[in-house]
Amino acid sequence: MTFADLGLSDELLRSVTDSGYTEPTPIQAAAIPSVLMMRDLVAIAQTGTGKTASFVLPMIDILAHGRSRARMPRSLILEPTRELAAQVAENFEKYGANHKLSMALLIGGVSMGDQLAALEKGVDVLIATPGRLMDLFTRGKILLTGCSMLVIDEADRMLDMGFIPDIEEICTKLPKQRQTLLFSATMPPPIKKLADKFLDNPKTIEVSRPASTNLNITQHVVPVSAAKKRDVLRQLLATEEVRNAIIFCNRKTTVRELNKSLQRARFRSAEIHGDMDQSSRIAELERFKSGDVTILVASDVAARGLDVKGVSHVFNFDAPWHPDDYVHRIGRTGRGGATGIAYTLVTPDDAENIANIEKLTGQKIPVLDLGNAPAEPAPEAEPVEEAPRRGRRRPAAEADAAAPAQRERAPRAEREERAPRTEREERAPRTDREDRRPRRDRDDRYDRDERRDERPARYVQQDAVEDGAWNGPVPAFLNVRIPL
Repeated sequence: MTFADLGLSDELLRSVTDSGYTEPTPIQAAAIPSVLMMRDLVAIAQTGTGKTASFVLPMIDILAHGRSRARMPRSLILEPTRELAAQVAENFEKYGANHKLSMALLIGGVSMGDQLAALEKGVDVLIATPGRLMDLFTRGKILLTGCSMLVIDEADRMLDMGFIPDIEEICTKLPKQRQTLLFSATMPPPIKKLADKFLDNPKTIEVSRPASTNLNITQHVVPVSAAKKRDVLRQLLATEEVRNAIIFCNRKTTVRELNKSLQRARFRSAEIHGDMDQSSRIAELERFKSGDVTILVASDVAARGLDVKGVSHVFNFDAPWHPDDYVHRIGRTGRGGATGIAYTLVTPDDAENIANIEKLTGQKIPVLDLGNAPAEPAPEAEPVEEAPRRGRRRPAAEADAAAPAQRERAPRAEREERAPRTEREERAPRTDREDRRPRRDRDDRYDRDERRDERPARYVQQDAVEDGAWNGPVPAFLNVRIPL
């Protein structure tokens, strides 16, 4: 089957051919005809199978006939992350080269002025993240009543990021007579509920079992101790034929620290995470795509939808907390029919996470032993008798000779009865508080004449210096009043 068999226009076929594609993927072959027939669609496919083109291509043909109006986009595509939204925009520019369709990108982290200017001119395709779209809608800068197509991409990621309430509210602002397309790699119950609520008799397409991994990706689990993670990672990067690789970490701080460590080891690496502004993230991605850097250390912000051709390896420096994230992480390699390799560094604390991943994917991940597995805990040391606090230390031979005698004396000491408390020598009774010397006031000073003879010599000299009765040289320490 070719793209010409799917019913696409000649202009769109030329754009697809110029992009280097000749045969559609299974999800594209199943979804494109249904979208062209204006049916609602629920598509479930593993990451890296071409889901983006399966809705971008038919949308271009559908929107080719019509006219846009100011502040009223004709179609809406919702994406969970800025990177994925920018990538979809690139696909529209590439496949829509022979069409005169206007497009706007609404994402956070960039100036809102340019986005508002594009909306004022009118757009055919609006690609947005839920947060920025709701912000502009509440300000009255955009109207959704003219939107006839809605695409919810990476719906399971939307659920993980807490965007489902925003999506439900957005759906209520759209006209009821519309076409809705929902694409996802997995189909958890909340997403199924969303589809049942807002889609009208949708056609369900499932080209692979939910949460299955790409068969073109070779997967390995590498047992390692937490202290040797970086050493094992550098070993894998040095021994494997790594053209370019993405390394995923669970925390942003780990991303920054690992990137610095790799740069110190003379690896060409860069980083991307949620704390970076949008311009910096785009710049780092461009460096990775162009080959200026060969290693990209990333958080899960790059796990979904990031399409970089030729990624040979994926390394999970941290085992993902959510099993679905594993499917998306390793899906950055082995894309478009190519092969890829994925390694996951696993510590003893990650056993539960790996078990959940294997349960979700339905397959056992092979273990690759590099000889860096965590060692067994060392046996507890025998208790050492504390040395006596006073006196000289006994030599070892002398201490061994004295040990039997101590063992013989110990029972006798235990049999000795302690004298009753009543037979002990009574302590002298404490004096009553009234008999004690009354406490002086703080402002009162000691009487020097009464206590002069009891004080050290330096205090006597100090008093003489202050009274002017000292004729000798004054030591330096007497220049400062010493508190009593």
